[in-house]
Formats: sequence, C-alpha cells, structure tokens
Amino acid sequence: MKKCDYCAKEISYYDQYCDEECERKALDFYSLRERYTKVFSIFNIIGVFGIPVGLFLSAIDAIIGFSLTAFSMMLVGITVVLLPFPVENMISSLKIKKAVFVTRMIGVGFLVLGTALFVLRILIFN
Repeated sequence: MKKCDYCAKEISYYDQYCDEECERKALDFYSLRERYTKVFSIFNIIGVFGIPVGLFLSAIDAIIGFSLTAFSMMLVGITVVLLPFPVENMISSLKIKKAVFVTRMIGVGFLVLGTALFVLRILIFN
C-alpha cells in the first residue's frame, strides 16, 4: 500500500493524501518552505560558519570563542525550530509530518547545546 505524503497513513495507490486536511497542511508546508527558503539559508549559513570560527577563536581568546560558538548554535537552533525545513530525502522516507518533528527536535538540541555552552562560559570565565 501507498502512504499519505503528509501523515504516512496507508491510502489507495491512486491517492496522494488521505484526506483534504492532510493535503491542505502539505500545501501550506510547501508554500511556507518556498517563501522562507532564502531567510532560512542565510541564517543557517551564518550559524553554521560561526560555529567553527568560534571554536578557532577559542584557542586565541576563550571568552569570545565560546560566546561566538554558543550564539551560532543558538541561532541555528532557533532557525530550525521556527522554520523546520527537512531535506527531500528525509521527507520521502519519513513523510512531511514526522520529518518536520525530527527536524524541530534537532533544532531544540542545537538550542539546548548552545544555551548550555553559554551558561558554561559564564560559569567558567566570570
């Protein structure tokens, strides 16, 4: 049996979605992704490149390096939580609903790790 492209319920071979609500949610997801892809990419690039730069700077100045790494991780986390746009392979294997959930959990992980690193920086260097 074929599965719904949004919620992964089993459906007829000729259908794409199990009902109109799943179809509406899937179309909303795709329109949101199309609208905010550039914003997502810009914030992700800044955050992803900020992490290794912060790690490199921590060898020179630990306070600045830890701060930059923590803020970059929190930026990536906030961006992924607010705009959870999983890659196409993840969508095709998990379907939209579960892929968005997994992507948000990864974002929460980055947010928690960045916050913990920032708290650690405050505790160690003050």
